[in-house]
Order: sequence, then C-alpha cells, then structure tokens
Amino acid sequence: MSTAIKFENISKQYRLGLVSTQTLSHDLNRWWQTSIRGKEDPYLKIGDVNDRAKKAESDYIWALRDINFEVQQGDVLGIIGKNGAGKSTLLKILSKVTAPTTGTIKARGRIASLLEVGTGFHPEMTGRENIFMNGAIMGMTKAEISRKFDEIVDFSGVERYIDTPAKRYSSGMTVRLGFAIAAHLDPEILVVDEVLAVGDAEFQKKAIGKMQDISKGEGRTVLFVSHNMAAISSLTTKSVCLANGSLTKIGTTQDVVNFYLNETISKIGDFIAPINPLKPCFIKVSVITSESFSIHRNGLDLIIDFEVNMPDIIEGMGVSFQIFSENEIPIIYGYLFDTKTTILRKKGINKLRCTLPNCKLYQGRYYLKVHLAESRGKNKFEEIDKICQFEVIMLGETIEWGWQKNVCIYTEDCSWTEINL
Repeated sequence: MSTAIKFENISKQYRLGLVSTQTLSHDLNRWWQTSIRGKEDPYLKIGDVNDRAKKAESDYIWALRDINFEVQQGDVLGIIGKNGAGKSTLLKILSKVTAPTTGTIKARGRIASLLEVGTGFHPEMTGRENIFMNGAIMGMTKAEISRKFDEIVDFSGVERYIDTPAKRYSSGMTVRLGFAIAAHLDPEILVVDEVLAVGDAEFQKKAIGKMQDISKGEGRTVLFVSHNMAAISSLTTKSVCLANGSLTKIGTTQDVVNFYLNETISKIGDFIAPINPLKPCFIKVSVITSESFSIHRNGLDLIIDFEVNMPDIIEGMGVSFQIFSENEIPIIYGYLFDTKTTILRKKGINKLRCTLPNCKLYQGRYYLKVHLAESRGKNKFEEIDKICQFEVIMLGETIEWGWQKNVCIYTEDCSWTEINL
C-alpha cells in the first residue's frame, strides 16, 4: 500500500494579537540573520506551547510543533484532541489554506476539503455555480462536473434551492451541499472537519456512509476530525491524538481513543466532596463501567456507587439520579426511597450501590445528575449536576448510527444494595 500523505516536521507559529507575524523590524531581523549571517530564523527559537488555559509569556505561540506521521492510501484516519489542540490548523495546512512555518507535506492526489461551514463557497453565486467553481478549482473539466452534477444535487437534498445564491442557504443546507461536492468530485483525499455536527441526524448518517464507501469501496483516503468518539470509532481504523500542538499518540483507533479518554474523561473521575455536618450530603459518587478509563460497553451492567453522610436519622429519605447525554438530554432516571428499605436509616456514612442490568445506551458521552431529598419533597438537601462523565462505545464493531430520543426512561428494574463499610 502506497503512502497518500506524509507530514514531515510540520510546525505552525502565530503571533498573538496580530493578523500577521510580519512587521518591518522583524522582517529586517530575519533577513539579517538568515540571508547575511546565514543563521537560523531567530523567531523559530521562541514561542509558547499553545495552551489556552495558561497566560502567555511570549507574543508567539506554536499552534503545531514537529508533526511527523504518514497516512496510507485507503486509510480512514481519525484526528482527535481537545479544542485548540491544532487539529483544524493541521487540516488547513494540508488543504493549502495556510502555509506551515516549517516542514513540508507530501500528498499524492487531488484533495477535497470541508473545513467549516461555507468552505469554498462564494455567497453571491448559486449552488449550481458553486458546484462548477469547486470542480474547476479541483482541476476537473466541465464535462466531468456535469456527469456528477445530478448525483451531487440528489445527495445534498437542496434541489429546490440549487439556483438560489448560497448566501440565502441555512448552515445546514450549506454543509449538505459542501459535503456533497467534496465527496462526489472524485477526490483521492477527502478532508472533513467537525462540520458534520451542523447537519441533522439523517444527513450525518448518510455522510458517514458515504465516507465509508469512499474509503472501502473506492480505496480513497479520508481524514476525519470529530469530538464524537462514537463516530471516530465506527468510521476509522487508525487515529492520531493532538494536544497543545503536539502529536501525543498514533496507532489503532481503539488505542488512541483509550489514550485520549484516559487523558480527559478519567481526570473528571469520581465526585468527591467534604462532609457537611449540618445536613445530609453526598461525599462520593462513582460510575463503575465495564472497561477501564470510564468506558462502558453497551449491553453490560452499569454500576453507580453513592456514599451519603447522614448527620441524623431522617425518615422518608430518597436518593435519585439521572443519566444525561452529552446533548443534555435525560436518558435514564433511577431512584430509591427508604420507605421500601432500611437503606439511609443509619447515622453516619451510608454506602449504596445501584446496578443497571444490561444497560443499553447509544455510543457517546454521558454524565450524572444526582439528588438527595425527602421522598415527600419537603426538603431537597442536594442536587449536583454534570459529574462522573463516562463513555459508551463499541470499539471495532459496526453499529447503526442513532440518536437518543428526547425521553427519559424510568428504571424500575435497577437493583439497590447497601455496601458494608
């Protein structure tokens, strides 16, 4: 299998607060050092790591630093990382939207890119005109574009608006047509950033199916950036992880996703709080998943542990929880009242375990919201939101792309037990 893309020592430096890094004094200094004295560009020796959370000590930052890896022809490569990690910058360099500060990229074949909503579109031109313009930019003849035209329009689903200026398109319509153009004009390399998140569920399913056809059926190369680990896992076989502009992991998607989740979600971990001596309170909440690094395999038992401190015995106490999707949709609701058990009838720390048998959730990220109150609603002692994040994922398995319904499932069959301390 031949190499489709080779990244060699790719670095990208920006100067904070300015549109360009160039000033007359800097240009003169560069010219003096590089052309007259024959030395290295002095501005490549300075610059901070691109960490959004820290105050910069230099006006220069490295959006990317020394990126080296290869992509083989026919690979579907996932690119993951936090916001600001350098993912989009890397794709912009590959797509020649911007130039690297140092290094080179060697790409074999025609590249089609969908980096953000409206990429490559002229707002005053109609959808029809934009299709022909994009094809011409990619080096295709008018006859070649015409052969693909009907297929592009049908896939995008915007036939009624094809002769309307693109400036009147919604963001969803723009993404639909943009992806259809990029995917159907026979690119050897297809580059797709997070823009698919703008489309609806039907279009996302269709787009992911098209990318799978492009890679598996046609042997073309796809680079796919997403924050959705379910999409990355179901679509890609190899992935890279970026952090603060540096390449931190490259390998199989399973290994890279596990590494990424270990570096991000697992840091959130258990909810832990000090004891409040004046009222009932949660002092620890944990989600015990089937796999390591807060990953749960769909269909296996999911366990949630609670530690509740009771300064005094209060009759009618209740513990409840909700599992929310990353889209803040409530998926599962579970509860326990002490009217049916002796749980929470002990002064001091009470440790409870809730088991959700054969817990079935779509792939994606979830978190907990927990409540501690009297069952009759007289007093609500605590309500804690967005804790104990975990990931439901089926690595290496093909699944039907789906979305959570906007409904909360009441779990009557969950079992509660008391754990002896």
